[in-house]
Amino acid sequence: MSVEPPSSDRPTGPPSGPLSGPSQPPSGPPSQPPSGGGGTPEPGGPGPRRPWWRSAPRIAAITAVVVAAVVLAVVLSRGDGDGGTGQSGEVFLQAADKTGPDPFTESTANDSSAPPATPSPPTGSTSANELRGVDGGAPGLYGGTRNTSACDVEKQVDFLRSAPDRNKAFASVARVGAADVPAYLRSLTPVQLRLDTRVTNHGYVDGAATSYQAVLQAGTAVLVDDRGEPRVRCACGNPLTQPVPQQGTLKRTGDSWPSYRSSDVVVVTPSRTIINVFVIYDAAGDEWVARHRGDDGDKDRKTHRPAKPTPSVSASTPTTPTTDETSTPETATSEPTTSEPPTTEPETPDTSTPPPPPEEDTTTTSQSAPTEAAPPSSEL
Repeated sequence: MSVEPPSSDRPTGPPSGPLSGPSQPPSGPPSQPPSGGGGTPEPGGPGPRRPWWRSAPRIAAITAVVVAAVVLAVVLSRGDGDGGTGQSGEVFLQAADKTGPDPFTESTANDSSAPPATPSPPTGSTSANELRGVDGGAPGLYGGTRNTSACDVEKQVDFLRSAPDRNKAFASVARVGAADVPAYLRSLTPVQLRLDTRVTNHGYVDGAATSYQAVLQAGTAVLVDDRGEPRVRCACGNPLTQPVPQQGTLKRTGDSWPSYRSSDVVVVTPSRTIINVFVIYDAAGDEWVARHRGDDGDKDRKTHRPAKPTPSVSASTPTTPTTDETSTPETATSEPTTSEPPTTEPETPDTSTPPPPPEEDTTTTSQSAPTEAAPPSSEL
């Protein structure tokens, strides 16, 4: 019996060769093998092939292990105790009359301002593992010479204006726009530190701002903001911010001075209200001066010695061990409010020693105007 061949335009079986064109993935979920099949290959056929989607969990697990290893390596390479400053466990001591490393600008400190003062540190008990906090608006926290600016603000403006890259880096630390830097600098008040003060200092390296923990010597010329916080170190033009807490053993580097004691270092806490007038001590003239916020000293006027401020609860402040040998983590503490009234002191300061700066974290409210006490009849 003869069989007619199929028509040429109606194939009845699969083609003898591979299909042309790219293979398309199935539109639905893969079919499950018949029960009992277990993916057993047919005799003579290729071996079983594991579907790609069943390997995804294993690939994800391997990826997670690799990522975790990379993160651990980065953490270990950074070390600990750097406080985010890039200086692992280091505090750089900066003398008042030295520029220091990586300056933003040339010095704008005024040579005719008051000489460095080394008054007695604030009294009061502190543990061996904390810094003293002093309110930024406390009378006598800062010093200066009457009618003389501690810094040449316009010189600082000109320096940064002539160096756009430095100006941009400075603005990034100050958190202002690059075009707003001149106005920002002119809003600050030039004064001098009267106590060794801990800050985060920022240098300029390769077009960007760096940061490191520093202690600025009493007598350092700085620009402070309307809350009393130091914002610029005039000897180098570096922007300043609040210090960063650190743990572990701290290594002191940089300069040193005879009066330095780590237990005497303070940190300035921001005033809760805007300060309109700073009450500063003029060591050269042995007098108290009222300096308006943002003024370069032209509007200075003599004022009376303020009453001794009453201690109150200290704000939480970054702290540091007081000796190189300590390795206890830093902690912030506060002191209870005392009900002791301000002491009455004679209006005429003792000429043998400069008057002491305010006690440790003194009031958390700032002075919006100078505190004046009625002078006795002897001071006229």
